[in-house]
Order: sequence, then C-alpha cells, then structure tokens
Amino acid sequence: MKVVVDAFGGDNAPLEVVEGAVLAIKQNKDLTVVLTGDEIKIKEILGDRIERIEIVDAKDVVTNEDSPTIAIRQKKDSSLVRAFDLLKTDETIIGLVSAGSTGAILAGAIMKIGRIKGISRPALAPILPTKTDRDVIIVDSGANVDCKSENLLHFAIMGSAYYSIIAGEKAPRVALLNNGAEEHKGNELTKETYPLMKTLPINFVGNSEAREVMSGDVDVIVCDGFAGNVLLKGVEGTASAILSTLKKEVKASFWAKIGYLFMKGAFKKLKTKLDINKHGGAPFLGCKKLIVKNHGSCGRDNICASIMQVIKLHENKLNEKIEAMIQDMTGKVGTEND
Repeated sequence: MKVVVDAFGGDNAPLEVVEGAVLAIKQNKDLTVVLTGDEIKIKEILGDRIERIEIVDAKDVVTNEDSPTIAIRQKKDSSLVRAFDLLKTDETIIGLVSAGSTGAILAGAIMKIGRIKGISRPALAPILPTKTDRDVIIVDSGANVDCKSENLLHFAIMGSAYYSIIAGEKAPRVALLNNGAEEHKGNELTKETYPLMKTLPINFVGNSEAREVMSGDVDVIVCDGFAGNVLLKGVEGTASAILSTLKKEVKASFWAKIGYLFMKGAFKKLKTKLDINKHGGAPFLGCKKLIVKNHGSCGRDNICASIMQVIKLHENKLNEKIEAMIQDMTGKVGTEND
C-alpha cells in the first residue's frame, strides 16, 4: 500500500512534509510513502531513515502564483505533477497528499485523475470542531464558487458517505447552508435545491444558519464553494482571535497569570479542540482516486494525519460508497457531468 506525497507543496516544505511522511511510516507497518521533489534535498532531511520511503526526483515546484491549469500542463517536472502522474499510472498508489496550491491540485485532479461516474464536480470537505463531541464537515469549501442545484445534491451524497466513514455514523445529519432555517428562505439556488434534497438517500434535516454550524446539531453542511470558503475562513479567523485575545489578557494581569495556572489544562483542551488541522486535510470528494489537500501552513503532524486519512478512506471504500449512492439517486435528479 502506497501513498504519494508532494514533498514541496506548502509553506513549510520540504522539511515538515518529509518529517510527516516519516511519522506515518512509523504508525503503519504496511505503508510505503512515495515522496516527489528534489531528491538531493529530500535525502538531506531523511538521512538514513529510508525504510519504506521512495523518492521520485522532480526539480520544479508549482507555486500559488502559477496559473493552475497552465502549471499542470507545462510544469511536468514539478513535484505536484509528478505526484499526479504516479497516482494515475501506479495502481499500488491509493492516494495523494499535498499542501500546495488549491487551484493546481483541483486542476490536476480533474485533468489527470477525473471524476467518479455521475459526479458533476469534485468538492473540498474540511472538518470543523463543534461544541459537542461530534465534528462537522463543510462541502464545498472553495473548489466550486458557482454551483447549480445538481452540484449541491452531489455534495450532499459525497459528504454523507465521507462522514459515515470518519465518524462511524450510519445516517449523518445533512443540512443546507442558508440565511434562515425556514424552507422558503434563501437565494434561488438554495430554494431550488431544498425540495430536491428530500429525494436523496440521505438524512436531510433542512436548512442551517452559519451561527449553528458549530452547534453539533448537524454533521454535514452543504453549500457552494464561495459561501463555504467564507464560512471556513470566518471560523478560522474567529478561533485565532479567541486564542490571541486570551493570551493577551493573561499576560496583562498578575492575577490573570495566577488564574491561568489553574486553568492551563482547560486552555490547552480549548486550543486542541479549535485546531482544524488535527484530523488531517480536506479530501477532494468525487475524484476517481483519493486526494487530500492540506492547509499551506500545516506541519508534520497534519501531513501524517492526512496520510492516515487516505488509508482509512481507502480501506472503507469511500469512492465505491459514493458511486453506489449516486446510482441510487439516478432517475430522481440529473447526474450528467457538466
């Protein structure tokens, strides 16, 4: 079992990426990690830690400044394109992990790998914490800024299948992101999508406002990529502001510092709970092979978690489950690729 990792994708590459691969190797004795990127630099980091690690040399790097489509077509010797080529041609490779350009990863996923039959658009699905013990996923969080109702229906199917695997939940609660809980609320897209959601083989629970996303009352939030990306970054910014403000206030007062000594454990748990990277990256749901996108600033633990994430989704047959659910809805709504 192999997972290919773009060793030069992300702000902290290649060091954190390579170290993340080493951590993953230690956690799974049946795993081999294939690192793509400058072989000399990768070997400098690895030293003699080469057991079950393969290196595919790639001298070029796709950056966030590159045009995604042009980069995939022209930067053939880049670490990301090499990774996609291996994912496409090597049947022993079950998935790809990269913290590189989101646009380039999406372009590579579509151009090199393709979509599951019946899926109109791939979608990014990050995990967010809630105030309960349950997490929530957002589908889509940025891959598709303009959507049709058909796309949202497919996002709901994929999100339900994904959540059932990561949480062991047979009937995840799926909601449509909206500006009100009532069925008649929303824009043209959500109004058109709402009644169609009721026809799907999922546990659709209605609309959900943004303020309820982290309530723990729903498991899957379905939305277009524009709204989802705004929601995700708003949550990230809020979490960061809360932690920064707490830190500032503790430092500002002697008595606050004393209180912190008694509350240290609680603050540590809060920080861990608000860490959106603890579960790994966000999978591109709907691609023929598993692809996980990490936050650009992620570290080794997140890379390791993403590799483990790929293995879990592969072992639980995520793509087969999505395909079966799409076939189940055939005839109820359109399923032609656009």
